Amino acid sequence: MAENILNRFENIYDEEPEIDTSVKVKVGIIGTGWIAEEHARCYKAMPDVELVAAADLVPGKAEKFCKTNKLEGVRCYESGHAMLEAEDLDAVSICTYNCQHAPCAIDALEHGVHVMLEKPFTVTVDEAVEVMRAEKKSGKILTIGFQPRMSVNMKRIKQIVDSGELGKVYYIQSGGGRRVGIPTPYGTTFIDKETGGIGAMGDIGCYSLDMLLNAVGYPRPLTVTGYTSDFFGKDPNYYPGHPEYADVFGVDDFAAGFVRLEGGIMLDFRGHAHGHHGRRHHPGHKGRPEDSFHRVLERGLRQAPEDLQDHRRQAHLHRDSPGSQRRPVPREAPLLRDSGEDRRRSHHTLQPDYLQPGHHRRHRQVQCCRA
Repeated sequence: MAENILNRFENIYDEEPEIDTSVKVKVGIIGTGWIAEEHARCYKAMPDVELVAAADLVPGKAEKFCKTNKLEGVRCYESGHAMLEAEDLDAVSICTYNCQHAPCAIDALEHGVHVMLEKPFTVTVDEAVEVMRAEKKSGKILTIGFQPRMSVNMKRIKQIVDSGELGKVYYIQSGGGRRVGIPTPYGTTFIDKETGGIGAMGDIGCYSLDMLLNAVGYPRPLTVTGYTSDFFGKDPNYYPGHPEYADVFGVDDFAAGFVRLEGGIMLDFRGHAHGHHGRRHHPGHKGRPEDSFHRVLERGLRQAPEDLQDHRRQAHLHRDSPGSQRRPVPREAPLLRDSGEDRRRSHHTLQPDYLQPGHHRRHRQVQCCRA
């Protein structure tokens, strides 16, 4: 339902302008891992772009990348610097692991090349400052891979916020992460501190943060309170066939923060990399992926010892004393029924009002008031 509502914005914009293909933009790719495949696919679809070079530190990897993606005539190099020295490029995509984003971006900008830098921007604030200095000095364009902000839906949301129709936005909430879990299908690049640098907070949470902050004009943060954990990443049982990954894990797999922004806006944020949706309140590192507190309560009551069951039944009877509108619970009645219909009914009674059927739930929320 929500998807259909958002998609109504898709046809409200004018058609794309006619593209001049007489002069093509010459592009190179630095780092030919799996994300570079998406860059190559998009460049191939652009009639005014020519992908001419690719580089990777691993010998033969760039050549294999070009062959796999059917990139003909692309020249390959074993370092981004060598490619920048040899080629007359207009722009580069930087698709390296996180800790190499800053040095590669600075090198490209110093060679007078526009930069499309994969997210996250950098691993540290100091690195970000150095990259921005290089951009200003070069006069070239640096853009970060926050493509969701370019979608018609997010553009429309920003237009609505900017219009003042919502009044003053005073609270924004963001949550989400990797639905498929900690990213290790290609090894330990994302989880090793030496290569990944940052975990769920910076590597995947940056998407939702950028969308919301962009919508409200990127106000400056004033104070930040944060929390990170690595319960899942450090658990050998999380990696079937590769328990050694737990020893390598050096970043966060969950992060939460509360940020006070200029303009009286509060930002509430949580991000994860262990397969649990950001809107859920996960009760512990041994819980199930679908768990939220009300589901844990339901399961706990079903498994509770008899003395606890008795105690709860007595509590029900006490509340159902004269003057109460509650119906007494028979002593022999089970706390939670086992039939499908009754179980669903019990499940709903344990939910707070905002989780009851018919109430809309969203990953990203904006609260506001009319001026």
